[in-house]
Amino acid sequence: MRDNVLRRPSLKDVAREAGVSFQTVSRVLNGGSRVAESTRLRVLAVAEDLGYRRNDNARALVTNRSRTVGVIADASPRYGPVSTLAAVEKAARDAGYNAIVTTMSNPSPDDAIRAFHEFSKRAVEGIVVIAPRMPIADVIQAVPVTVPVVLLAPGETSHDGFTVFFEDQELGARLATRHLVELGHREIVHLAGSQEWLDGQVRLRGWQAELTAANLAAPAVRYGDWSGDSAYAIGRRLLAEGLPSAIFVASDLMALGFLRALYEAGVSVPRDISVVGFDDNEFAPQTFPPLTTVRQSFGIVGERCMEILLGLVQGTPVDVTPAVPKLVIRDSTTAAR
Repeated sequence: MRDNVLRRPSLKDVAREAGVSFQTVSRVLNGGSRVAESTRLRVLAVAEDLGYRRNDNARALVTNRSRTVGVIADASPRYGPVSTLAAVEKAARDAGYNAIVTTMSNPSPDDAIRAFHEFSKRAVEGIVVIAPRMPIADVIQAVPVTVPVVLLAPGETSHDGFTVFFEDQELGARLATRHLVELGHREIVHLAGSQEWLDGQVRLRGWQAELTAANLAAPAVRYGDWSGDSAYAIGRRLLAEGLPSAIFVASDLMALGFLRALYEAGVSVPRDISVVGFDDNEFAPQTFPPLTTVRQSFGIVGERCMEILLGLVQGTPVDVTPAVPKLVIRDSTTAAR
C-alpha cells in the first residue's frame, strides 16, 4: 500500500514499486540505454501510475544541466517577431529543452536585469534574445550575463559575450530590388518599415545598395509603420502624386494595404505598377494578384539559433553565417512597359 498519497512520489518510490534499484530508475528516466526493454517499460508504467514527475531543479544541482533556456522576445504582435518566437520555442522543444519566455515592449535596463536574474534562478543553460527593435537590443547588450546568449538582431555584430545571428534581410531586400531592376524598371520606390526596427533599417539599406549597384537613383523613401493602414495612406498619396514604375514594400502586410489603395483607384497590378513584398506571409499567395515577395525561413532561423546556443553551451565551434532568404516570384511583378 502506498505510504502518503499527498507526498510527491520520489525515485525511491518508483524503484520500490517496480522492484528495481534507484540507479536503474534514474537511467530509465534520464534516457539511459543500458536497461532491458522489459525493465524500461515496467519502470515507465510505474512512474506513470504513481504520478512521478522529474524534479528538474534538483536534477540541475546534481548534473549542472537544467535542459532549460530563457527566451526574451519583443512583445510586438507583428508577424515577424511572433513567427520568430514560435520557431525558437519549437526548436528548443525539438532539442529536448524547456523554454522560459519573457516578452518586453519598451524595456529599461532594470527590466532586462530582472529578466536575467529570473533566468538565473531557473538555472537556464543559455538565453536567446529576439531583438528586432533597437531599444531592446541596446538594453539587453548592456546587461552582464554569465551564460551564453544568442542575440537575434539583423545587421548587428557579435561582441562581449553576445553571439549575434540573423537572417540576411539586407540580402533579401537586394534580391527584391534586383528582381525589379532585371525586369527593366528604373524608378523603384521603397515603402519602408519603421526605422526603430533593425529589420526596417537593413531592408532600406539593401534597397539603396542594389540601386547603387545598378547605377540607378534612389527615389524618396516612403516610411510606414508596418501596418496596412500606413501603407494604404501612402498608396493614396502616391496615386495623387504619380505612381512609380515599381515599388518594393518592406512587409507583406504593408503591401496588402498598398494593393487596396491601388484597387480602389482602378490601377492594374502589375500592368501599371509592379509590387514586391517581404516575409511571404501565408496570405501572400492569396492576394490579387498573388504577391511576389521575399520568403523568410523562420523555422530555419529557430533551428539554427538553438544549434548555435547549444554549441556555445557545450563549448563546440558554431557557425553564425546568416540564414539566406529566398525570392518567391508570383504575379504582382512584370517587365517594365
